[in-house]
Amino acid sequence: MAHQYIEANEDEGEVGSGAFLPDGVLLGPADAPRPRLPGADGRDYWDGARIVPWLTGDEAGPEYGRYLSEDGVGRWSTMSGPDVTAPDHPSAAAYLEAVHRTLVEGPGDRLGPDVPGIVWGCLVWDDPRDPRLDDALPHWTPLHRDSRRGCETGVGT
Repeated sequence: MAHQYIEANEDEGEVGSGAFLPDGVLLGPADAPRPRLPGADGRDYWDGARIVPWLTGDEAGPEYGRYLSEDGVGRWSTMSGPDVTAPDHPSAAAYLEAVHRTLVEGPGDRLGPDVPGIVWGCLVWDDPRDPRLDDALPHWTPLHRDSRRGCETGVGT
């Protein structure tokens, strides 16, 4: 799976347009099984959990993200495996509905510290109190005014 980048120059930084969901980019079919492959010793560190990693905020790894299972959408990491005891959403549809509500109604931090905003025409989620955007940050505008997250400007409610 590929997504486009806005190339860096002296006026603009680089923004990954594929990270339009709050939990990162979609893992393609070839990348989804990689985080849960057995270790070098052949051991399945996820103890046979029936999950499919589908989102990651760490494209280079990936080492953490969201999974899908018959029980819902939860979190996973290569260090601790999936948290199958308490999925955050009962289904992918419920997760996407929560993203939709966050985008349309707010508040911006409904799904966590990352809030939706627009930079150079791309939807980018970032934490206003601990931003990851570099040169693009001055051009990023949160969708919702949300003083609890430190966003004093923005469009919407």
